[in-house]
Parts: sequence; structure tokens; C-alpha cells
Amino acid sequence: MSDRIIFRHALLPQGWAANVAISFAAGRITQIETGIEGGAGIALPGMPNLHSHSFQRAMAGRAEHRGAGTDSFWTWRELMYKLAWSLDPEDVQAIATLAFTEMLEAGFTAVAEFHYLHHAPDGTPYDDIAEMATRIAAAAAAAGIELLLLPVFYAHSGFGGRPPAEGQRRFINSLDSYARLHERCQALAATGCAPHSLRAATREEITALNHLNGAAPFHIHIAEQTAEIEACLAFSGARPVEYLLANAPVSANWCLVHATHITAQEAAAMAKSQAVAGLCPITEANLGDGIFPAQHFTGAFGIGSDSNILIDAARELQMLEYSQRLAQRQRNVMATDTTRSTATALYQNALAGGAQAIGLPAGLAIGAPASFVTIAGETPEDALADALFTARAPALRDVWVRGKRLVEAGQHIHARPARAAFEAILRKRL
Repeated sequence: MSDRIIFRHALLPQGWAANVAISFAAGRITQIETGIEGGAGIALPGMPNLHSHSFQRAMAGRAEHRGAGTDSFWTWRELMYKLAWSLDPEDVQAIATLAFTEMLEAGFTAVAEFHYLHHAPDGTPYDDIAEMATRIAAAAAAAGIELLLLPVFYAHSGFGGRPPAEGQRRFINSLDSYARLHERCQALAATGCAPHSLRAATREEITALNHLNGAAPFHIHIAEQTAEIEACLAFSGARPVEYLLANAPVSANWCLVHATHITAQEAAAMAKSQAVAGLCPITEANLGDGIFPAQHFTGAFGIGSDSNILIDAARELQMLEYSQRLAQRQRNVMATDTTRSTATALYQNALAGGAQAIGLPAGLAIGAPASFVTIAGETPEDALADALFTARAPALRDVWVRGKRLVEAGQHIHARPARAAFEAILRKRL
């Protein structure tokens, strides 16, 4: 059975179109017609979220207290470790269910979950090594979001294969145990591979993981912090992105998450590799990471919610544009010569890069997932600009994933039970 919805405007791969009818069946778009009168609203392709740690949603707003000294990413990480030690599988599932529900309400229709909370609190593997991954998959199914599961390989605490720290005990795997975990994850959802960082995986381990992974998405944190740059230089004489590109087969299925502190030369080499830059502007601002040098980068980029301090696709794009304006002291930085509407350029480019990083077809096209969101307005470019830059609350009306409407008038159909379960976790654990 086929469904058909007519929109007054829709953002298609070739740009904005008027009077668009989208037909879909079995979760995929089967036909797109233009010049069809009688529609209402504006349709946008659903945005991929290329980087999430869903369990960190439970500490959103609870790390905004200054410590005795200077706070940084590294002091925040200690608080995050304490949260990670406290959560059981039921907690992780409830937290992820809320996070994924909020992602849908915020315009994300697919998520790459960078999942590294694998074992019991004392570091002992569960009887099912994928127990925690199973909970993530169940949460995604309950919310209805499309999931790319990225089980994280984490073996070391620093460059050169240093032994892991005690606080990392729930994350740790050998290559052998990771292979078992990865195989189990493949039975749960679409699965890629994610060495946590150059600190947590050696060059030899990254090579082995890439071989295990094949052509599936391959994601890694890199160049997020200046301390990481200094440690990599001390270890290898090269900067992190420089070192990775020289020692790994980085290509179009790779996503280099953050890449905040890169030189113009690294940016050019990264673009040449066809890897996606995975940008998480809200988290990067919240953690004081720095600003990605977009002026030097001509490759693909996408956005992610990372620590889930605030889940909102529009706000991620707004923060990306505004951070570039602050750094470069210019306006409309992310607009292009071919797409002069900043909001449209931001949306189209993040959509394409995010889809590449997650391994999904991008945009509203025949054969692509019937995953789209709607906003109100008369002129589509202005309506999208309002949604990204002026709306005081998320401007989304409805959200479909694989042809199923999951958000109606801005609220997920299962929002209330998801929030109630999450609040029960906060009362119990935090």
C-alpha cells in the first residue's frame, strides 16, 4: 500500500521545489511529482545525527558548576566517568529512549550511536557481551529512529598503548573480544566501527579494525583538544590528523569527529581523503573545545549531538554558523556561491555529509528512506532561516521515519512515557 503527501514546498536534491507530492511504500520513497496543487507546509529531508553518546543525556545541565580550579574537557570527563560507573542496562535503555525521542522531536531522523559503555560497573563483561548494545538497539526501536550502531574499541589511556585507566574499565576490549562484540552488534542493527581515538587505539589496532569493518562507516574522535595535539606531537612528531592520514587508509566511509584543531594543510588533506568532518558545535562550545576552521575545509561535513547537552538539529546548525562568524568576523559564512541562502546551504551540506557518514541515501529522492520533517511558512528559504536562526522553540511540526509519522505538532507520540522513565532514573541514580 502506498501513501502520498502533497507539500507546498519541499527541499529536493536539486534545491527547493513547489507543489511537491511524495509517494512512499514499505518505508521508501517511490515517486516524487512536482506541479501538484493542493498541498500545505514545507518538507525537509530528516537530518542525520552523525555522533551521539546517548547515556550522557543524563548529565545534561548537571556539570555546569565550577570546580576548585579551572574547568575543562578533562574535568568534565571525570564527572562523565562517575555517571558511567553508576548506570545499569535498564538505566542506559531508558536514557537512550528519551534521547532518541528528543532527537526525533528536534529533526534528527537517524543517529550514529558512538557506543562505548560495554561492561558491568566493575569492568566484567556481561554474559552477553552486547548487553548494552542490545539496550541501545531496543531504545532506538522504541523511539522509532534509524540507528547506526558504532561499537567503540577502547584499549588504552594514552598514545603509545598506555594501559587503560581505572575510570575506563567499562569501556575496554581486546581485539578478540571486540570482534565478538562487533559480530553481535551486526545482529542488532546496521553496524560500523569506531576506534575511540588515537589515545585509545594504536595504529596497528586501527588497521585491524578497519580490516574487520570492511566498507561500513568508520568513525573516530580526533583533534578535539589542544592537549591531544601536544601529546600526539610528543609521541609521533606529527599532529593527530596528520598522523592518521599518514598511517591509516582514510576514505569516504570514515568520519573524523570534531577535528577542531587542524591546520590548513591538514584540512586540505582531510578533504582530499573524502572523509566527513563530524562537527558537534553545541557540545564543542559547552566543553570549551574550540572552533572548527571551516574556512580551510572544502570537504563534506555533518552534525551530531555528541554529549546531548541540548538536542536540536537547528541549534547545531545555528551554532556552527555563529561560531564561524565569531572566529572570522564575517556574516553568512557557510553560504556558498551556488546557494546564497545560509540556512539552505547549511542544511543541504550537513544533510549530505551526515548521510555519507551514516551510510544512508541523502535527501528526498526515489529509493531513499521516507524520512522527512515539516515546518510552516510561505517562502521556503525564509521559513528555514526562521527555523534555524529566529525560532524560540523547535519549529518542526511533524516528523516521519521510514514512512511512519512519529512526531505530531512537535511532540513525539511516545514522549510522555519516555520522559517519565527517564525522570525515574534521575531520581534513582543521580
